[in-house]
Amino acid sequence: MKSIFYIFAAFVAAIFWLSSCIDDSFTTDPKDVLTFSVDTVKFDTVMTAKGTTTKQFVIYNKSKKQINISDIRVAGISKAHFYLNVDGSKGKVFHDIEIRGGDSIYVFVEGLIDKVDSNKPEEINDRIDFVTNGVTQSVKLNAWAQNVRILKGEILTKNTRLTNETPYVIYDSLVVNPNVTLTIDPGTTLLFHDKALLEVYGTMKAIGTKDKPIVMRGDRLDHVVGEIDFDIMAGQWGGLLIYSGSYGNEMQYVDIHSTQYGIQVGSNNPNKMSLHMFNCVSHNSESYCLLTINAWVEAEGTEFSDAPDGVVAFLGGKIRATQCTFGNYYLFAPIVGPNIAFFENDEAGSLSPLDCKIMNCISYGLGYDVNLGDMTGTNIWIYNTLFKSTGNDDDHFFNCVWAGDPKFYVNREKYIFDYRLRNESDGIARGDRSLCPESARYDRYGNDRFASGSATDLGAYVWVSGNDDKEDKK
Repeated sequence: MKSIFYIFAAFVAAIFWLSSCIDDSFTTDPKDVLTFSVDTVKFDTVMTAKGTTTKQFVIYNKSKKQINISDIRVAGISKAHFYLNVDGSKGKVFHDIEIRGGDSIYVFVEGLIDKVDSNKPEEINDRIDFVTNGVTQSVKLNAWAQNVRILKGEILTKNTRLTNETPYVIYDSLVVNPNVTLTIDPGTTLLFHDKALLEVYGTMKAIGTKDKPIVMRGDRLDHVVGEIDFDIMAGQWGGLLIYSGSYGNEMQYVDIHSTQYGIQVGSNNPNKMSLHMFNCVSHNSESYCLLTINAWVEAEGTEFSDAPDGVVAFLGGKIRATQCTFGNYYLFAPIVGPNIAFFENDEAGSLSPLDCKIMNCISYGLGYDVNLGDMTGTNIWIYNTLFKSTGNDDDHFFNCVWAGDPKFYVNREKYIFDYRLRNESDGIARGDRSLCPESARYDRYGNDRFASGSATDLGAYVWVSGNDDKEDKK
């Protein structure tokens, strides 16, 4: 019993000793000022119609005595409206905030930005001023403001053109009704909110150019952590769905990425072309980058990359893929499907025969190449295509590169997903020029497939000598 009493007495003495060491007096020395965890709070690109994300930083009092911050306020010298949360209270101005000696407090910052004068991103600079012992210190606030146009649950009932003056932010979904044409101008950016879709029952003409590509991506413009953009995360928005009865869709120089479903094309008439793609990118999907069902789809110079279920799946219909890259280094889940999946029959008998030609392409990555080991009796034909797999040409494979390595610039650890060819790539000059139409002569970067003579480089991109000396190419 005595031992318990002594332990308790020692505990009380320790508490008394610790409390006696804390100096509750306030310092008024101008040399005793604040220390901040950052000198600038950066908000990346902020859409003027939306609020910023919440950022935080820490204020330290490195003095032994308590310190009184007599005034904290947002300077208000910009078009932004920044708000603070200091010690659990929200506002723009605070008085007499106390920090004990050797202690710290958090400050949270968020804001709204008024519409800016230019349609291009405009830099916004403001600051937070702190007055302590008559000394003013500041933490800078920095953002890039971007005007946007918002579409909420938009259903297009007449022919519509989307222009490139400012990006569009799409909530709920953008629906193109039957017998309606949506035209998307070169250089237009579509930013889709969580789970939003582009649904086409009519016709879409998305015609970009090398210098003015069309971009379809999620609307998170900030960072996941550090310098890692949300843009690398799959599943940021739904994807592009082209329904049965929709024909004559065109995509040129379109970059569609970070979706849930990629591009899905359904049709009940494989004798009418549903979709033509030229020099496009479908990248980073939570399912497939391209899924077709009984549809006629053609693609030239297009990159399909990174998806856990497999890169592309062709369920019946008519497929023509020329100078395409099917690459898979998906980052966020195990890869369970092949780069290219072919299906002709299902239990319900709803699939049409598959008429498929793959020409001058590349299949490579962490997954396996195709789901069919024996294509006898099928109408699937593959010409001059590089495979990671070992194999041999037969009645369905012609002049293919087996166990090849395209030597992509991909570096998963550094979040670089660049599917162009390095020096010594096995895809250089292995394509049949006669299989590449004149219309597909130039790749997405403007490089000439025919410059090297009778053979083209395989895949979506022309190999460029000397690029190995350059870093982080995208």
